[in-house]
Amino acid sequence: MRHGKPDSACLKPLAEVKPIAYPKPDGVLTFDKLSSVFLSNTNHAEDQPVHLKVTDLALQKRSEHDVYGGPSQRYCPAGVYEWIEEGGSVRFQINAQNCVHCKTCDIKDPNQNITWVAPEGGGGPNYVSM
Repeated sequence: MRHGKPDSACLKPLAEVKPIAYPKPDGVLTFDKLSSVFLSNTNHAEDQPVHLKVTDLALQKRSEHDVYGGPSQRYCPAGVYEWIEEGGSVRFQINAQNCVHCKTCDIKDPNQNITWVAPEGGGGPNYVSM
Protein backbone atom coordinates (compact mmCIF):
# COMPACT_ATOMS: atom_id res chain seq x y z
CA MET A 1 0.00 0.00 0.00
CA ARG A 2 2.98 2.32 -0.36
CA HIS A 3 3.02 4.85 -3.15
CA GLY A 4 6.77 5.38 -3.20
CA LYS A 5 7.17 8.99 -2.07
CA PRO A 6 6.37 11.10 0.98
CA ASP A 7 3.03 12.89 1.10
CA SER A 8 4.76 16.30 1.07
CA ALA A 9 6.23 15.45 -2.36
CA CYS A 10 2.72 14.97 -3.79
CA LEU A 11 1.66 18.60 -3.31
CA LYS A 12 1.29 20.47 -6.60
CA PRO A 13 2.05 24.18 -7.09
CA LEU A 14 -1.04 26.41 -7.04
CA ALA A 15 -0.60 27.23 -10.74
CA GLU A 16 -1.21 23.55 -11.61
CA VAL A 17 -4.46 23.05 -9.68
CA LYS A 18 -7.99 24.32 -10.01
CA PRO A 19 -9.15 25.93 -6.74
CA ILE A 20 -12.09 24.22 -5.05
CA ALA A 21 -14.78 26.25 -3.31
CA TYR A 22 -15.91 24.28 -0.29
CA PRO A 23 -19.49 24.84 0.89
CA LYS A 24 -19.99 26.84 4.07
CA PRO A 25 -20.59 24.73 7.21
CA ASP A 26 -24.29 24.35 7.92
CA GLY A 27 -24.02 23.82 11.71
CA VAL A 28 -26.05 20.59 11.48
CA LEU A 29 -23.97 18.06 9.53
CA THR A 30 -20.87 20.15 8.87
CA PHE A 31 -19.11 22.53 11.25
CA ASP A 32 -16.40 25.17 11.07
CA LYS A 33 -12.87 24.33 12.23
CA LEU A 34 -12.89 26.40 15.41
CA SER A 35 -16.18 24.90 16.65
CA SER A 36 -14.65 21.44 16.21
CA VAL A 37 -11.48 22.50 18.05
CA PHE A 38 -13.70 23.76 20.90
CA LEU A 39 -15.42 20.36 21.09
CA SER A 40 -12.02 18.63 21.34
CA ASN A 41 -11.55 20.42 24.70
CA THR A 42 -8.02 21.36 23.64
CA ASN A 43 -5.97 22.76 26.48
CA HIS A 44 -2.41 24.10 26.33
CA ALA A 45 -0.68 25.86 29.23
CA GLU A 46 0.07 29.52 28.48
CA ASP A 47 3.71 29.26 29.52
CA GLN A 48 4.69 26.00 27.81
CA PRO A 49 7.40 26.07 25.12
CA VAL A 50 6.25 26.31 21.51
CA HIS A 51 5.76 22.83 20.05
CA LEU A 52 5.36 23.94 16.40
CA LYS A 53 8.54 25.32 14.89
CA VAL A 54 9.15 26.87 11.48
CA THR A 55 12.80 26.46 10.55
CA ASP A 56 12.96 29.22 7.92
CA LEU A 57 10.17 31.84 7.74
CA ALA A 58 11.55 33.27 4.48
CA LEU A 59 11.33 29.82 2.86
CA GLN A 60 7.79 29.44 4.20
CA LYS A 61 6.75 32.67 2.48
CA ARG A 62 8.73 32.07 -0.73
CA SER A 63 7.60 28.49 -1.25
CA GLU A 64 4.62 27.45 0.89
CA HIS A 65 2.79 30.72 0.25
CA ASP A 66 4.06 32.02 -3.09
CA VAL A 67 4.36 28.70 -4.96
CA TYR A 68 1.76 26.48 -3.27
CA GLY A 69 -0.78 29.14 -2.25
CA GLY A 70 -0.53 28.59 1.52
CA PRO A 71 -1.93 25.05 1.83
CA SER A 72 -1.15 24.88 5.56
CA GLN A 73 -4.25 26.93 6.32
CA ARG A 74 -6.33 24.37 4.40
CA TYR A 75 -4.75 21.04 5.39
CA CYS A 76 -4.63 21.81 9.11
CA PRO A 77 -7.90 20.53 10.63
CA ALA A 78 -7.67 22.94 13.56
CA GLY A 79 -6.92 26.29 11.90
CA VAL A 80 -3.47 26.52 13.48
CA TYR A 81 -1.82 28.17 10.45
CA GLU A 82 -2.89 31.43 8.82
CA TRP A 83 -1.48 33.72 6.17
CA ILE A 84 -2.49 37.23 7.24
CA GLU A 85 -2.34 40.18 4.86
CA GLU A 86 -1.20 43.44 6.47
CA GLY A 87 -0.25 46.60 4.65
CA GLY A 88 0.33 44.94 1.29
CA SER A 89 2.43 42.05 2.63
CA VAL A 90 1.63 38.68 4.17
CA ARG A 91 2.87 37.09 7.36
CA PHE A 92 2.64 33.53 8.66
CA GLN A 93 0.80 33.19 11.96
CA ILE A 94 0.76 30.06 14.11
CA ASN A 95 -2.15 29.63 16.55
CA ALA A 96 -0.49 26.82 18.52
CA GLN A 97 -3.21 26.82 21.18
CA ASN A 98 -5.62 25.28 18.62
CA CYS A 99 -3.33 22.33 17.79
CA VAL A 100 -5.00 18.91 18.07
CA HIS A 101 -1.69 17.04 17.62
CA CYS A 102 -2.54 15.32 14.35
CA LYS A 103 0.98 15.96 12.91
CA THR A 104 -0.46 16.80 9.47
CA CYS A 105 1.87 19.83 9.25
CA ASP A 106 4.89 17.63 9.91
CA ILE A 107 3.80 15.28 7.12
CA LYS A 108 2.30 17.59 4.49
CA ASP A 109 4.50 20.74 4.52
CA PRO A 110 6.09 20.85 1.03
CA ASN A 111 9.52 21.87 2.35
CA GLN A 112 9.43 19.89 5.61
CA ASN A 113 9.97 23.31 7.18
CA ILE A 114 7.42 22.87 10.01
CA THR A 115 8.49 20.62 12.86
CA TRP A 116 5.93 19.24 15.30
CA VAL A 117 7.18 18.01 18.69
CA ALA A 118 5.14 16.61 21.54
CA PRO A 119 4.10 19.46 23.85
CA GLU A 120 5.05 19.58 27.50
CA GLY A 121 2.70 18.60 30.27
CA GLY A 122 0.21 16.36 28.45
CA GLY A 123 -1.88 19.26 27.16
CA GLY A 124 -3.81 19.19 23.93
CA PRO A 125 -7.11 17.63 22.91
CA ASN A 126 -9.18 15.45 25.20
CA TYR A 127 -10.04 12.67 22.74
CA VAL A 128 -11.88 10.63 25.38
CA SER A 129 -14.60 13.30 25.52
CA MET A 130 -15.14 13.41 21.76
